Amino acid sequence: MKRNLLHKYVDQFRGFSREIWILTFITFINRAGTMVVPFLSKYMKEGLHFTYGQVGWVLFCFGLGSMAGSWLGGKFSDTIGFYKIMIFSLFTSGLLLLMLQFITGFYPLCAAVFVTMVVADMFRPAMFVSIGAYAKPENRTRALTLVRLAINLGFAAGPALGGLIIMSIGYRGLFWADGATCLAAIIVFWIMVKEKKKSVYKDTIEPGQMVTRSVFKDRPFWVFLTVCMITGILFFQLFTTIPLYHRIQFGLTELQTGLLLTFNGLMVFFLEMPLVGYMEKHKVHKAYIVAWGCLLMSLSIFSLLIKSWAGILIPMMVLMTFAEMFAFPFSNSFSLGRAPKGQEGRYMALYTMSYSLAHIVGAKLGMFTVDTLGYDANWIVMGTLGLVGFGLCLWVWKATAS
Repeated sequence: MKRNLLHKYVDQFRGFSREIWILTFITFINRAGTMVVPFLSKYMKEGLHFTYGQVGWVLFCFGLGSMAGSWLGGKFSDTIGFYKIMIFSLFTSGLLLLMLQFITGFYPLCAAVFVTMVVADMFRPAMFVSIGAYAKPENRTRALTLVRLAINLGFAAGPALGGLIIMSIGYRGLFWADGATCLAAIIVFWIMVKEKKKSVYKDTIEPGQMVTRSVFKDRPFWVFLTVCMITGILFFQLFTTIPLYHRIQFGLTELQTGLLLTFNGLMVFFLEMPLVGYMEKHKVHKAYIVAWGCLLMSLSIFSLLIKSWAGILIPMMVLMTFAEMFAFPFSNSFSLGRAPKGQEGRYMALYTMSYSLAHIVGAKLGMFTVDTLGYDANWIVMGTLGLVGFGLCLWVWKATAS
């Protein structure tokens, strides 16, 4: 029985092209080397002695750069190709990260962080387009999930390694490690993966005509982007208001909060790929799955209104983890599949930007609500927002089911 389950689990990792495995590997290297971002605010406060207001403005520039880079990366992926954008983004951002350690003034750092994030986040939409190019259509969602697993494993390793580097050689070591892993990852990609020749994409409705439908006229997709932003706002509470609530309401230590997040990561690692494989096998509509993910996120947030029992944090995390596994891989695949041929970059750019915006809005909205109305009000606001997202996504499902 156990051997049969193991075989079924391993089978979910079969059928991928060589390029997808290499892309997964370099994504892991890159994300495991992501050490500056988790410690950026700490570095500015303790290393550069910035005020809280200055730290906030630098992080605001970080978010703006991320959004601008996402759009440019998608647009240029459609015009000059994802392969060139990926190489330019990782190579140049690696050099920029190495130089960032030497910038210590407030205004220069704001500008430098903005430019670095513009270049660095050009990589993400280009990477999503590359998955669409190198993966078979029937494996696309699983391929996206495989890369997501690499990202999660990399992020699990990166902060721990970053902490060791800070303790041993100081904050500047983070910039060297982050920059070096960017350069190493893209060199491996450049050597082992060859550029896929760009095909001439034709309109399937009017053969012989180039695709002309604009992403800005795709109404269901814009509603879907709103849903993506809502799921992002709810999910990012795990890293903003919820850890603070753990300590204030239940007296949890940083270690206990960390263990809950580790529990989330382990569930994703072991369950997401089989879950995606099952949904793909039964051809469940992707927007329908995302809708249920949004509903589960809402229920997860609402469960925090139960304040008399600390054990509620475990079912809360289970609900949030299943919501994450429903919402994120299938929203990614839906967006990529929604794009007309030749416009994948623009679609994935807007998809990526929806989460960048959610990161900014989620932190501000959550902290503002907690500060003015309290934690219970925040859970009610966030949970209700999730129900709105559920309704919107059901509309998208009905509008695109045909």
